[in-house]
Amino acid sequence: MATSTRSEPAHTTWRLRLSGHVQGVGFRPFVYRLAQEFGVAGSVRNLQGEVEILARAPSDVLERFERALLERAPPLSRPHLSARESVAQAPERGFSILASAGGVSAEVFVPPDSFTCAECLAELTDPRDRRYRYPFINCTQCGPRYTLIEALPYDRVHTTMAGFPLCPQCAAEYGKVDDRRFHAEPLACAQCGPALWLEEPGARAVRAEDAIARTVALLRAGAVVAVKGVGGYHLLCDARNERAVALLRERKHRPAKPLAVMYPQNGEDGLDCVRRDVELSVDEAQQLRSPARPIVLARRRASAALAERIAPGLGEIGVLLPYSPLHHLLLGDLGGPVVATSGNLSGEPVITDPARATRHLRTVTDALLHHNRPIARPADDSVVRTALGRVRTVRIGRGLGPVERSLPWRLDRPVLATGGQQKVTVALAWERRVVISPHIGDLASARSVEVFLQVIEDLQRLYGVRAAQLICDAHPDYAASRWAASAGLPVSAVAHHRAHASGLAAEHDPEDPMLVFAWDGTGLGEDGTLWGAEVFSGTPGQWRRRASLRPFRLPGGERASSEPWRSAAGICWELGVRLPGRDEDGVVHAAWCAGLNAPLTSAAGRLFDAAAALLLGVDVTSYEGEAPMRFEALARRGALAGSQERPYPQPRLLTDATGVLRLDWQPLIEPLLSAPADAARAAYDFHVALAAGIAAVARALKAEGFRRVGLTGGVFQNALLVELAQCALAEEGLRVCLNEQVPCNDGGLSFGQVVEFAGRIRLAGRAGTEVCASPG
Repeated sequence: MATSTRSEPAHTTWRLRLSGHVQGVGFRPFVYRLAQEFGVAGSVRNLQGEVEILARAPSDVLERFERALLERAPPLSRPHLSARESVAQAPERGFSILASAGGVSAEVFVPPDSFTCAECLAELTDPRDRRYRYPFINCTQCGPRYTLIEALPYDRVHTTMAGFPLCPQCAAEYGKVDDRRFHAEPLACAQCGPALWLEEPGARAVRAEDAIARTVALLRAGAVVAVKGVGGYHLLCDARNERAVALLRERKHRPAKPLAVMYPQNGEDGLDCVRRDVELSVDEAQQLRSPARPIVLARRRASAALAERIAPGLGEIGVLLPYSPLHHLLLGDLGGPVVATSGNLSGEPVITDPARATRHLRTVTDALLHHNRPIARPADDSVVRTALGRVRTVRIGRGLGPVERSLPWRLDRPVLATGGQQKVTVALAWERRVVISPHIGDLASARSVEVFLQVIEDLQRLYGVRAAQLICDAHPDYAASRWAASAGLPVSAVAHHRAHASGLAAEHDPEDPMLVFAWDGTGLGEDGTLWGAEVFSGTPGQWRRRASLRPFRLPGGERASSEPWRSAAGICWELGVRLPGRDEDGVVHAAWCAGLNAPLTSAAGRLFDAAAALLLGVDVTSYEGEAPMRFEALARRGALAGSQERPYPQPRLLTDATGVLRLDWQPLIEPLLSAPADAARAAYDFHVALAAGIAAVARALKAEGFRRVGLTGGVFQNALLVELAQCALAEEGLRVCLNEQVPCNDGGLSFGQVVEFAGRIRLAGRAGTEVCASPG
């Protein structure tokens, strides 16, 4: 009698390539464990920016394995299957992790820094664990990335941890494929890793646990301490101690700029302490707990037990949770919130080096808590804020940056965009990828320019892409524009507000024409005046300027950005009204009458400055945006008492000689000239009227057939104005589009410059012409 045998299913070998966020996120050990689960033989290795998997198993098993690679990927990863092919190669039995391969690929991804994961946090607080209270604990799912990577592929030898040889125990974890620290590149422990020391004038340095204990004691006593974190130094003090906060402000010469507050993580969701001081929406709470751990701007409770000078004149506080093990230890031991503001000189990138911190921060602090893990490049904290029910990026920083976006159209050459003058980021773009750097700062100092140049070089080196073309703002006197002109590459200038409009359009559907309001402080206009309330129709590369504010002459020019009384004076003098309290000798007025240093401006930001000066008496400011921020906070109070039934100032539209619609500010300003009894309601009325003016402009241009209206530029960080404008535009049947991942302020300019340039290339290709270097 014959016996039958069941044949084994035929085995097939696939070569899979996965791109996206697949390095620095524990992807290779994940693939190894998944292969063990599915009985797949083969190997996995890092390529330059990709992961390559050789997998052998029956075809149905390979199909399930492939699906699981995407559906069950580690939380910090975002893999995409970029290639799959059948190969004749039959790998050895079992599954192995091979050494990384070199070479250059367009698929490189530089991961952002991440928070301390729950598993590491549990070990940090477990007295039985060998990393108990070790302030640099991490694993493949958490810890620094962007701030320590010096080259790719992402291996330890290519990071600032290369100078810390692993001890035998750490080396065993690093090499054990089923350990969660398998190839965790920043891996360390107290025996082999970075260490702390506290520097205090007149005292011997203390180290390790003693340094933490002394730091906490100093904070409790009302001292200011500089603490080196993941991306640079923070200045910390007790957020509930009025004297400590006043001392920090006095020493840092920061009289009013709001200070961020870091809270200990406690309660079921970690936010019990935070909720005592601020109101949190579901989305805001989710952002606070996200791996990025950004600063979240949240509404302050009347019962908040914080120093009054945390955010004077404002209704919101920037709050964040600890994101590094060191911050967890400090905040946990202190048991309360601390001010956590950037350790820098005003406007400069955050300081990263202990020697520089000692030199520049010693007059601000009572002590400095250093560590010896080098920081490859600075990264300030990210900032987000809610608008129209969604959390949106205000500043790209630690945890969020670099930000990567897809371009709507393919570039024919690699380009580098240099942004503006303030809130600078740079963007490297090639093919259909664009990478936006974290926040660099204002290019008004040698240190800022130094970091600007470092980030430009680092991005090109890390991604293996060299720019063949530079893009800059059309203002020739911006430091970034001057550098671009001297760099020896072709340069294309992009007008400031066109870049704002293009950046917004690219976050939605750039092929579908929209009407975009690009409102900010000032930017050089194409007619040589200071623009700042521009309305464009069209798409990137072919915007048409359709409307703006009625212009007025600005006494003192750029000085008005920090002296709001000048904006108020220019508007009052335009109306024939004398502004009391300033320019008593009439010198500025005489210069204004003669047109000396009194450029024309259409900037909405300067209009808000004027309103704040008239209603709040904010004549001089100590930080950018102070007057409009205080004005919005005042208007919020007026909204609570306001009634939609009472009459509001009615906007008026004019048409200038070039056919551009002009929104007349006179009906909005006149009610503020008579010292209204209820300043809060007057401020709210101003916002309502301006929102109505936005809707009136859209209504007047509605015949062009657009259904979407974009609001971008720094003015639209004003969430109240955005809410009121959205309501007014909805009545016109129009949908509002806002920036999402890319800031609406000048931090998004570099991205917008790339998109505008790409749009020009597309149009030039259609017309068979070269892309010009003109701003238009």
